[in-house]
Parts: sequence; C-alpha cells; structure tokens
Amino acid sequence: MLIERFKWKNMHLLKWLYPGMRFKRWLLLFAAGVLMVSLGLALVFNYKYLDAIEEAIFRAVYLWKGSYNYAFTALIGVAVIILGLIIMLIATRFVIRSVITVLLPDSSDRLVDLIYEKRLLGKGPSVTVIGGGHGLSVLLRGIKEVTTNVTAIVTVADDGGSSGRLREELGIIPPGDLRNCLVALADTEPLMEKLFQHRFGGSSELAGHSFGNLFIAAMTEVTGDVEKALQESSKVLAVKGHVLPASTAHVRLDAIMEDGTVVQGESHIPEAQKRIYRVRLFPEKVQPVQSALAALQNADAIILGPGSLYTSIMPNLLVEGIADTIVKSRAVKIYICNVMTQPGETDGYTASMHVKAVLDHAGKGAVDYVLVNSRPISEEMKSYYAAKGAYPVAVDEEELNALGVGFIKADIISETNVIHHDPVKLSRAVMKMVYGLKSGTGMREYYMQQDDRMI
Repeated sequence: MLIERFKWKNMHLLKWLYPGMRFKRWLLLFAAGVLMVSLGLALVFNYKYLDAIEEAIFRAVYLWKGSYNYAFTALIGVAVIILGLIIMLIATRFVIRSVITVLLPDSSDRLVDLIYEKRLLGKGPSVTVIGGGHGLSVLLRGIKEVTTNVTAIVTVADDGGSSGRLREELGIIPPGDLRNCLVALADTEPLMEKLFQHRFGGSSELAGHSFGNLFIAAMTEVTGDVEKALQESSKVLAVKGHVLPASTAHVRLDAIMEDGTVVQGESHIPEAQKRIYRVRLFPEKVQPVQSALAALQNADAIILGPGSLYTSIMPNLLVEGIADTIVKSRAVKIYICNVMTQPGETDGYTASMHVKAVLDHAGKGAVDYVLVNSRPISEEMKSYYAAKGAYPVAVDEEELNALGVGFIKADIISETNVIHHDPVKLSRAVMKMVYGLKSGTGMREYYMQQDDRMI
C-alpha cells in the first residue's frame, strides 16, 4: 500500500514535466537563476570552500576504499544536482500551491490536473454539437474529456414538463435541455450536479420543477439576457465549453403528417401515432443566436445528435441560417444515428431514412458521415423494447451510399436495464472520426493516450 502511494505521488509530481504544461521553461529559468547565485557565492567566498568539500569527499572515499577514483566526485556532483532539481521542483510547486490555495481553495489539491486539462484539452479540435434531450447530454459527457473547445447548440422548441410551464408562465425559452447540457459539461462537485438536477416533489406550485430550470429562469431575469444567463451559470458549474440556444425566440414545433394533418406542439407530435412528412417552426422565420452561427463557422467538426430525430435535432435546423451555415461549412459533418426507433416519431425507420429526413430539412451537404451502432442487441432487450413499440434501427448500407453519405460502424452503446449510448464509447468513436477525417487539429498524441486509457 505504501509503495503504491509512493508511486502515485511521484507520478503526480512528474505531471508538472508533461509536454504542453508551460512549466519546464520557467523551472529551467529558475534553475539558471540558482546556478548564477551559486556561482556568485563561490566567487564571493573564494574557491577554497569548494576545495574543502572536495578534499572531504577524497578523504572519506580513501578511508573507505583505500584508493580514490575521481569518478566518485563526478557521481556525487550529479547526485547533488538531481537532489537540487527535486528540491527546486517541490519548492516551486508549493509556492504556486500556496497562492492557488488562497484563490481556489477547493481546487488546490488537484492543481496540476487543472493546469493539465486547461493546457492540453484547450488544444483539442473545435466541436459543435446540435440537438437536445438526453442524447445530446450523453455525448457531451464524453466529449468534454478530450476537448474543451466544444459548443452545444440546443433546441428551444420543448413545450412539455417543467420547461413548458416556465416557458408559458415567464415567457422565456425552455431551460430543460440547456440545463442538461450545462450539467453534462460541468466540472464541479457531485452535490452541485445533484442540486441542479433536483426536481421538487409534493403538490405545491413548485412540484415537477427542477432547481436547475428555476436557476436559469432566475438568472435570465437578473441578467436580462438568456445568453448572459447561460454564461454566468456556466461559471457556477465550471462548464468545459459553451452552451447556446439555437434561438432566443418563442417558437412552436409543428408536424405535417403524411396524411396532411398538422399536429401543433413538440410534446404532441409522438402522441399522434402517424408517419411524419415534415416539421416546421411557428413562426417560420426565427432569428438565430449569432454566437451559435459563429460556433458552426469556426468548427472543425459539426455533430448532429444523438437524440429524437424530429423533436430534438430538426428544430435547430429550421432556425434561420443554421442549416445554410452547416451546408457551407468545411468542417466534418457527422450524424449520430439513433440505435432504436422512437414510437410515434420514427416507426419503421432505417438509418438511411434518418439521414434522408435530415437532408430534406437542412439541404444536401448537411451530413458527410453517419455513425451507426455495430454492437448486437440481445434478444432480451429486443423483446423489452418491442413491448414499447421500439425496434433496432436497421443499417441499410446501399441506401446510405445512394444518398452520398459515408457511414462508420462502431460499438457505441451500453446495455444495462435499457439501451443507451455510452458517453466514453460514443465520444471515442466520434473523435476517431474527427481526427481521421480532418487534418490539422491539435492534441492528436494526447487523444491517442486517452483512447488507450479508455480501452
């Protein structure tokens, strides 16, 4: 146990010397200063003191060995240098830590990890993800471990639950999906995450509301601007990246069914149990958040999904300028296909039908590659989902090729009591695609180390 603890402490100390930390240069400068001071002291106090030390070494070795080799002096000199460097490193670390303890008392114990993450994860590719719901937050939990240059563009068409109530009562955009993304990208204490996700019970007017939704609503009223509210909320949660709404407008999502009927409201669309022909926003012309457009323009990779095809992904693409910016972007554009069909929304859909729906709404060129699951689903899980009207999405390769879209298969799910995307597997597969398909992004060597660790 003591040996393992000693090894861990030494490895933790050596992190200060990792590439990209911008620490070694100042350590060397510090060492140069120490050497200059040492040289100055030697000149001031004369060389006779150094001669006395060398003579003492000579006498000690001679008495011990009966002879003397001048290599002993060199070895002792090297040992003194190494000891001095270790002392300098430890002293420098504690000097920095003593300052950080005052400024960031809760993070002082993992100072080196914080610096390591900031330096190296900040060199990762710029990734912009688009969607909403639980699927988007799953992807973000994995992506934040390999790059902090991530922006989530989130749907604002949700009209159900706590978000729908706050939207109607306060006239704000629905905060639920924004809250989930903030928590997913957060680097904060588990208690803070539990607090933001806490949902009030009972029968009062607070019943059903989550604390995070109320916090964002309150911050919006205090700051007077939802973007500013999200920025300030991000500081509270120490968010790695940015979370932005696709628009700040009050919108409604409608679905035109294949039989010509129109269903109004995002939460009512799956209830109709009809085949969807197309979805649209009301009002149709909705201005985007300019920061969202900038994130798309500057992205190395644009990721659509995972999430409900028509009610989480499509609303973003219908906001003015979003789809056009995606089509014109030179980034790698990846659509993460759902593993199971969604009752009332994508019944009977194959992978190519998911992609075609995206292209019909956003335009040709909105998707370069589709990521599909390759892991077989157990018969037990198939039966469980079949009882709910959901079935595995078939990967029809020829139809995907006919759409002019590449596809990559990977194991991206976990099976416990339900089937869901695995954050680590999913982000790993996505980042492999990004690095494999887009040259010039930084941090490749670091990601490969992370990839090995995740395996």
